[in-house]
Amino acid sequence: MSKIPAQYDLKNYHFDLPEDRIAQQPAQRRDASKLMVLDKDTGRCTAADFKDLPDYLPEGALLVANNSRVIPARVFGTKPTGGKVEFLLLTPLPRIISAQGASGWKKARVQGLLRASKSPKPRDLITFSEDFRLIPKERGDFGKWVVEIEWRGDLEAVLGRIGCLPLPPYITRPSDENDAERYQTVYCRDDKAGSMAAPTAGLHFTPDVRERIKDAGHEWAEVTLYVGYGTFSPVRERDIRNHVMHSEYIEVPAETAEAVRRAKAEGRPVLAVGTTSARTLEGMYREAGDITEFKGETDIFITPGYEFNVVDCMLTNFHLPESSLIIMVSALAGREPVMDAYKDALKHGFRFFSYGDAMLIR
Repeated sequence: MSKIPAQYDLKNYHFDLPEDRIAQQPAQRRDASKLMVLDKDTGRCTAADFKDLPDYLPEGALLVANNSRVIPARVFGTKPTGGKVEFLLLTPLPRIISAQGASGWKKARVQGLLRASKSPKPRDLITFSEDFRLIPKERGDFGKWVVEIEWRGDLEAVLGRIGCLPLPPYITRPSDENDAERYQTVYCRDDKAGSMAAPTAGLHFTPDVRERIKDAGHEWAEVTLYVGYGTFSPVRERDIRNHVMHSEYIEVPAETAEAVRRAKAEGRPVLAVGTTSARTLEGMYREAGDITEFKGETDIFITPGYEFNVVDCMLTNFHLPESSLIIMVSALAGREPVMDAYKDALKHGFRFFSYGDAMLIR
């Protein structure tokens, strides 16, 4: 067996993370998080506070953020036998194509996670409320199912009434009322509802920080990526080049494409707010071959050796060991500088994952 080059060996993206470093709660204020600033040219790290982000942005930066909204996609129901069932809807709302059934019921085939003490049988009718139910159709890997959901009225409104926010699996407590606000960005849009997880790099922003970014001469634009549960899927191949990446639906509006083209023409850096924004911009470029308005799927997997066509800098959180996200960040800043920065973050008390602290790669 030939030796795997270091940058493609999954084991080189591993680090030991104490459980107490996984943030279970958000910071007291959004902008009270810590900020690590990593210079991708020198590898130098600087510790700062997120509220001071405008002071560390490269001159004239165009920040591109993901404006998707998380929906309460986790619901609890009952099998015909009376057994309890948990269902997590994985298909983004904008991708659900429904057909009208009898008595005002709408139907759609979607993907989701089903969890029960005994696995449900195909064709069982599982009831969640008087206006939402499903029938399992095809079992997949890792708890995934293709199911037929049935509902009456507006699906988003139904989920809003009976569902709860699907916090990431490494947050071990139940979601509460505080999460309903804090697990959304302040700039998420109601018409972009459909994500299963938050674009967490954006959770640190406040209206005040955004205003100071604008006053400092930086620009703001938005894209949409409906974050799926695949963002938590581990990379299972030792040689990461063999990993099959999940697909997600992205939208780049015309005004954002124009802002990016203008920044590029003027020599100003494009800064992706989060890995989802980076994936959207680079996915758009790969699919369309240009910086342009785009709507569609992307399954782009960004690894070291990838040449970024759009993104110059990135704001991101600290990610799971051996995840596709730490691999993407390493593609931008270099594997060794990123892994050294993570060691530094652990040494200086930074908090990790969705509710944790932030890193600016510039």
